[in-house]
Amino acid sequence: MRIVIGCDHRGLNLKQAIIKSLSESGHKFEDVGTNDTASVDYPDIAIKVGNEVLKGNAEYGILICGSGIGMCIAANKIKGIRAANCSDIFSARRSRAHNNANVLCLGGDILGEVLALEIATTFLSTDFLGGRHQRRLDKIE
Repeated sequence: MRIVIGCDHRGLNLKQAIIKSLSESGHKFEDVGTNDTASVDYPDIAIKVGNEVLKGNAEYGILICGSGIGMCIAANKIKGIRAANCSDIFSARRSRAHNNANVLCLGGDILGEVLALEIATTFLSTDFLGGRHQRRLDKIE
């Protein structure tokens, strides 16, 4: 599986932990930044990740900022992106199974590393159920 991942300055530590976990799990990834703690504008990173997913260069995207909220709002402005800000395992599973989310947003100031890794693993391993859920997604589109 190929994943594109990006963060702003508040999500750098969590992004590095997720990249390590992705590598250890055999996933391929593209890191679109940021790579230091200098302040950056999160919408710029969200656009990079969203566009890579839309182009088919990655199956899923992961975005990390302080709360996950800003990245989620920015990513959802991109037509075809269904970003979900998840702070628990249930939301990660449901965002994939029912909403076919293609971008996971996480809060680096909110989540501990262990929980964030569990959320990411759940998100990446949950399949979309289709059926009535597809009908609802069609209405959103």
